[in-house]
Amino acid sequence: MSWQRGEQDTVLAVLRRAVDADADATFLDFAGRTCSYGALYRRAMRLANGLREHGVEPGDRVVTLLDSNVDAVAAWFGINAAGAISVPVNTAYKGEFLRHQIADAGARLVIAEPDYAARVAEVADRLASGPRVFRRGPDDTLDGLCVDDDRDPGLVPEPGDLTMLVYTAGTTGPSKGCMISHNYACNLARQSNELATRRPGETVWTPQPLFHLNATATGVLTSALLTSAVSVYPRFSLSRFWDDIERSGARMVSLLGSAISLIALMPETEAMRRCHGQLRIAYGAPFPGDMVRIWRERFGAEVAGAPGYGLSEASMIVTAALTSDPVPDASGRRNADFDVRIVDEHDHELPPGSVGEIICRPLRPQVMFSGYWNRPDATLGLLRNLWLHTGDLGKFDDAGNFYFVDRKKDYLRRRGENISSYELESTFLRHPEVREVAVHAVASEVSEDDVKATVVLAEGSGLTERQLCIWAIERLPYFAVPRYVEFRDQLPKNPVGRVLKYQLREQGRTGATWDREESDVQLVKR
Repeated sequence: MSWQRGEQDTVLAVLRRAVDADADATFLDFAGRTCSYGALYRRAMRLANGLREHGVEPGDRVVTLLDSNVDAVAAWFGINAAGAISVPVNTAYKGEFLRHQIADAGARLVIAEPDYAARVAEVADRLASGPRVFRRGPDDTLDGLCVDDDRDPGLVPEPGDLTMLVYTAGTTGPSKGCMISHNYACNLARQSNELATRRPGETVWTPQPLFHLNATATGVLTSALLTSAVSVYPRFSLSRFWDDIERSGARMVSLLGSAISLIALMPETEAMRRCHGQLRIAYGAPFPGDMVRIWRERFGAEVAGAPGYGLSEASMIVTAALTSDPVPDASGRRNADFDVRIVDEHDHELPPGSVGEIICRPLRPQVMFSGYWNRPDATLGLLRNLWLHTGDLGKFDDAGNFYFVDRKKDYLRRRGENISSYELESTFLRHPEVREVAVHAVASEVSEDDVKATVVLAEGSGLTERQLCIWAIERLPYFAVPRYVEFRDQLPKNPVGRVLKYQLREQGRTGATWDREESDVQLVKR
């Protein structure tokens, strides 16, 4: 059955159609290790039946802490085939970051790589749900979780049923689980294929981790819709990029953050020369106009650019089809899925050219999140006046082109990762010699933000910036470890005691700022 615009869909239906179309076609490619649609389907069903034998019931949540490998994909489909909800957790998480998401989801079971399972054990005494933990073995076993039965359990989810919980960064409090329905994920995948102009048979290459909605929906699921292949590189490497593009035969790349500009400006290599014209599509964000030109002229890409604007709660609300003649600096236009407006602080709509908060509401069923898991008050707060308030600033011009202006929320983004200042600050405050701390952005010379912690130490402390950084490395995801640390006697505050982070952002790196990248402290990406 082919899909027609306006129809509702599910993640499992997409996979089942692809298997029926060509079970032997390559689906997944992990640096040369491939898996067909049929093999992935059978593995997912063995996992689904194993989950059911271990007591997982429809509606239960199953957390995964998996690297980019075949089981990260099989787990998503298998969990859904068992009727459960997948909760993919960032593999860099540890301590309170990890404990909170497992506890908040109320997970019955955790599937993890062995070293990540050890992190779960470290917080197990603070997990009321007492989840069972299954380890992924070096020979691709799942610690007895998979069974020999690869028959489809036969559960047929509704398009509005949940396929996964995707946790936000938690900008003003603990991170919240965005409830992602089957149809929301499918609609986002379809949007991505249409915007990128991807064709059947074209392999997409991505280094994005499979715990991100970006990789699962716009990498894995987009490929299944076309019965095509996705090549997932374990971790982005600039020096190996063109070699793997050549090896994989990719015709499209999906990138985030500084990778786009780093590749565009890298020295020429033999592999780069051999691949000229191989990549038809370069897709990602942010993708400035000068980078679009470089990717087209230097690498021979037919089309390049960003797909539009969206957030975990609603994507994509403004879309930009990749063309050879994009509107400079614009992020797209309104589409058939969302009504998007720009409003003032009282929710009054502003005229074209005016900067205000971006709000939206769906024009079709199940094309945005279904709310925050177990947080009805937070959901209602976001949906003020029955419009989803993004907390971001933008504008439309007279021709209907949309321009993203800035983030209104106090959050950070570093190398494609959203970072919760709240959770970072909560971690630092657990240090016995830290009295106050404010975590905020500092403009980066590459792209996005660098992270800075401005700290007030306890009286009489002899702690150094280097010592605090090393302490943080043991307790934070690698991408959240601040590059900058500065000790101060006090933080700037308003009359009611709220820290004025905008002042700290404006001050940026001062003469008293310690820079990790100029020290001997080494950060391991693990």
